[in-house]
Amino acid sequence: MQDDVVDAGAHNRAAWDKLVEAGNEWSRPVSAEEVERARGGDWSIVLIGHAPIDRSWLPRDLTGKDVLCLASGGGQQGPILAAAGARVTVFDNSPGQLGQDEMVAARDGLELHTVLGDMQDLSAFGDAAFDVVFHPVSNLFVPDLAPVWRECFRVLRPGGTLLAGFLNPDMYLFDHEALDERGELVVVHKLPYSDVTQYSAEERAAKFGADAPLEYSHTLTAQIGGQLAAGFVLTAFAEAPHQSDASADYLSHYFATKALKPT
Repeated sequence: MQDDVVDAGAHNRAAWDKLVEAGNEWSRPVSAEEVERARGGDWSIVLIGHAPIDRSWLPRDLTGKDVLCLASGGGQQGPILAAAGARVTVFDNSPGQLGQDEMVAARDGLELHTVLGDMQDLSAFGDAAFDVVFHPVSNLFVPDLAPVWRECFRVLRPGGTLLAGFLNPDMYLFDHEALDERGELVVVHKLPYSDVTQYSAEERAAKFGADAPLEYSHTLTAQIGGQLAAGFVLTAFAEAPHQSDASADYLSHYFATKALKPT
């Protein structure tokens, strides 16, 4: 089914602003106590699922490192990295999400910069501006990944690191209602999946709610092959299950990659 043309960026900006208002788990800012511990070197952040990232994926000492938290608003990872010594820029499509980072920065006296925009267009930044791009699970909200990886490569310095989390595309095989309401794994969708092509606007509103973000599955060729095509060299890989999903006994829900821009 092909729906009318949809502006995914505008739709998802409004959707995430409403999720912030509703207290979505990825919009709940870290506490002042967590920030204070991070100042002392005791910190963790999440790239996929709910497990802390392997600290070896990040520079041993973040002091003075320029870090771009890409599509990573919500007052969570950015403030912690800033408290750990990094020079942090948080880039997100949602003013509400960025507002959470700004609130934590003001509350706890952190140096942190926020920029509003679409992850497919990082023209707000010059070439070789960052040492690290931290990109947690969020590219399911854009239809095309190639510009994301190209822009990440461009804004990283030679030797810089891209840490990316993303969904296992197989998650989109299953019927949403059967999985969430009855714990049944009913295969109904062909991959790659898109809310826009799979359902009409009326059907999406009935299934997910009119204000739900639009989601797009992406092949592993687009996710991993796309990073390679942009010029990255992959150096580490991880996966994790969803803690409460009925499919957790059968497949990993999240993948993560560590990739370097060659010197």
